[in-house]
Parts: sequence; C-alpha cells; structure tokens
Amino acid sequence: MAKTFIDPALQSYIESVTLKESEVLRRLREETSGMADAGYQISADQGLFMAWMAKAIGAKRYLEIGVFTGYSSLVVAEAMGKDSKVVACDISEEFTSIAKQYWNEAGYADTIELKLGPALESVDSLIANGEPQFDLAFIDADKPNMPNYFERCLKLVKKGGIILSDNVLWAGRVIDAENQEENTNVIRAYNEKLANDDRVDVVLMPIGDGISMAIVK
Repeated sequence: MAKTFIDPALQSYIESVTLKESEVLRRLREETSGMADAGYQISADQGLFMAWMAKAIGAKRYLEIGVFTGYSSLVVAEAMGKDSKVVACDISEEFTSIAKQYWNEAGYADTIELKLGPALESVDSLIANGEPQFDLAFIDADKPNMPNYFERCLKLVKKGGIILSDNVLWAGRVIDAENQEENTNVIRAYNEKLANDDRVDVVLMPIGDGISMAIVK
C-alpha cells in the first residue's frame, strides 16, 4: 500500500470515521491487498477523496491513466453514477481482467470503457477522434511519461476541470537529496513543472503517496 505520511493510528481513526465503501469496492480492495503488486493500488482514503472530489465538482466524465485492478475507476464511477462515463487506460490485460470482473459485479460495466494498450496511444486516439472533454482526470501510470500524460490531459480536460496526479511524494524520496533514481528525479521535475505552469492552479496534498490537483484555467 502507499506510504502514509501521518501517524498510522491517526490514519486508522480518520478512516474509521470517514471511509464508506460499497461491498464490491471493499472486496476488490481486500483481494488486491494480498497481491504481490498491491503497492500499485491507491489507498482507501485516497479513493474516498477522489469520490468526494468527483461529487464536489459534479463530474460526469472521468479519464483514468493507469487502472491496475480497477479500484480507482470504480470508486469514481460510483460517485458519479451510472449515467456517467469513465474512460480507463491501461496496458495490463492480467490486472484489468480483475477490474472488469468487479466493474461487472457492481453494475458499472457499461459505464467504464477500458482502453487496453499503451496509454499514450490511447489518449492520443481520444484527442484525434474528438472525444468530448472530461471533468476529471487521474494520472497513475509509468512515471517517466507523467509529463506527456499531463500535456494530453490539458487537451482532454475542460476549463475548470481537475487533473489529479498520483505518487507525487514518492514515499518521501522527493526530499532525499541523495536519491537520484530516475523515477525520483522525474517526479521532482514533474512537481516543479506543474508548480510553474500558468495553465493550471495546483495544490499538493499528503494523501496516500501524495496527490496533486491541477485546475485547468
């Protein structure tokens, strides 16, 4: 699971008084938590936050870049309702097969459209085909391409819409000057890029592994 930046006992308390999950979401989260790649799953409180955000802005169209087993796709879909549209992009047939199973169980199979293949190709095809703009987008895929995904999202998300980016604190490694790993440096540069981008207003919050929120101007 993602690193928690507050005391674990306090984190548990926060979840105990705020977390509300459908039975299907709970089972999906619990199944994924036992997988070897469980660290790719967003935290429960992050899912709650994303659902709250979708409701707060009245989102009806959501773009997701990086699906894993589908928790984030489903939590936002449930928040928006079955009359909404989710376009979810991922390259893994193995992981998204789990996602599709739970989307179907929850009754959102017709709401969530999976684009299976390299995410850059998927979002480029959305742009080329004139896909209607989205209210909300979530970037949670391969880190070196984060700036490329962000540029595509600027074309696909409407003015006043929000682009969320995951893992922007990278388990705290972003402030470790001795850590010069590629992904760490990519995320440092990405955070600086967004902070200095006049096309968006950005806030970064220590939820999950760090999530930035960029409002498209």
